[in-house]
Amino acid sequence: MVENDRSQSSGTRMARPGLRRRLWAGLGLVVAGLPALTVALVPVRDRLALESVLLLYLLVVVLIAVTGGLLPGVVAALAAVLLANFFFTTPYHTLVVDQQDSIIALFVFVLVAVTVSVTVEVAARYRIAAVRSRSEAEVMSRLTTEPVTDDSLMAVLEEVRDSFGMESVALMERRGDTDHLAAFAGRPVRGNPVISVPARNGLRLVAEGPELFAEDRRLLTRLARAAARAWEGQQLAGEAAQARQLAEIDRLRAALLAAVGHDLRTPLAGIKAAVSSLRQRDVTWTPAEHDELLATIEESADRLDDLIANLLAMSRLQAGALSVDRRPVVLQEVVAKALVGVPADIVSADVPDDLPLVLADPGLLERVIANLVDNARRFTPRGVPVRVTAWPDGDSACLSVIDSGPGVPAADWEQMFTPFQRLDDHRSDSGVGLGLAIARGFSDAIGGSLVPSSTPGGGLTMTVRLPLMP
Repeated sequence: MVENDRSQSSGTRMARPGLRRRLWAGLGLVVAGLPALTVALVPVRDRLALESVLLLYLLVVVLIAVTGGLLPGVVAALAAVLLANFFFTTPYHTLVVDQQDSIIALFVFVLVAVTVSVTVEVAARYRIAAVRSRSEAEVMSRLTTEPVTDDSLMAVLEEVRDSFGMESVALMERRGDTDHLAAFAGRPVRGNPVISVPARNGLRLVAEGPELFAEDRRLLTRLARAAARAWEGQQLAGEAAQARQLAEIDRLRAALLAAVGHDLRTPLAGIKAAVSSLRQRDVTWTPAEHDELLATIEESADRLDDLIANLLAMSRLQAGALSVDRRPVVLQEVVAKALVGVPADIVSADVPDDLPLVLADPGLLERVIANLVDNARRFTPRGVPVRVTAWPDGDSACLSVIDSGPGVPAADWEQMFTPFQRLDDHRSDSGVGLGLAIARGFSDAIGGSLVPSSTPGGGLTMTVRLPLMP
């Protein structure tokens, strides 16, 4: 595709460096070819008729006209008639012609040579115009039929710069009384454009480089309009993307409000009910009941702490304000910290102490493991522990959190990681729907990955892959 695009652009550049090379090649043949032919014919001029000599000169003039165009062809015709007169008409080595037939032959030769040169030049111009028109049509067709993307405007500017040999090309947007740079290709514009073509809607295309022919300006005007269309398309695409982003923000806000309305209110209600019960002076609580109410307060407060921590973590992820400190980490130590306070009959950890060091942020990795374990505990049947295992795998270390619950269909695996997305809304203890989203976000941030898979026999396995220390 790139080579094809370049070949199309070469047709629009033909009128500039191609014509110059053609002109100098033709003049070079005039300087070298005609003297060489003369030197070759002088020794045998007594055995050749003047008409034969003129035909040979005409052949060289035609070759020069084909190679160099009109000017070298006319120069070659005049030079040839002078050489023929000087070296091949009597008296030799003078411009005097003593025979009437020779005068007619020389005159006819000049007419024929000039006519041939003009005809060759006209044919060459038609050919160049046809190539130019075809190339322009191909360029415009390609630019106008391709869908608008983030690179469309830059592609048009690069096309202009490449096609016309410009040093810099820019699209300027008029705002009030000043022009603002919308986009540019090549080096930055210096404020001395050789061309300035109006596009539309306050846009204009400027370029710095060599002067252009009139035909080039026609194509440049069309390319300026294509640049304006690409710019407007990108503006519309940006507005559409912004609208989608705002819609996503609204969706997340609505989901957050729904989550806060349920998941935060539930532990608050538990705390309030337990505290109100303890404050009742007309009721005497047994030590067991008193401890149970305090346990309810503690458990509800822990739930509130986890929910608020997850909300803050998600806001840091979405704002791109997550601070990451990657360093060598002992995986067993991080797992032990993540499981502090979790009874051994609920989680079974099998993390070898001789695992190589992994490169990670220990705080974020601890939060990943804690969230995965908490998610697995929600779905593992009572009496069946969640398993945490780790092992080396090539240049990485893998840590899996395995539950034996109902599992999740493979089609819903990616949906699990959507913020505020809960696949089990019928459960009252399913949380705010941020644990897995945060686990994946933190895993990516520390240079690892989080991949779900099915547990053999039923359940879900979440595997964190972390790079080993080099």
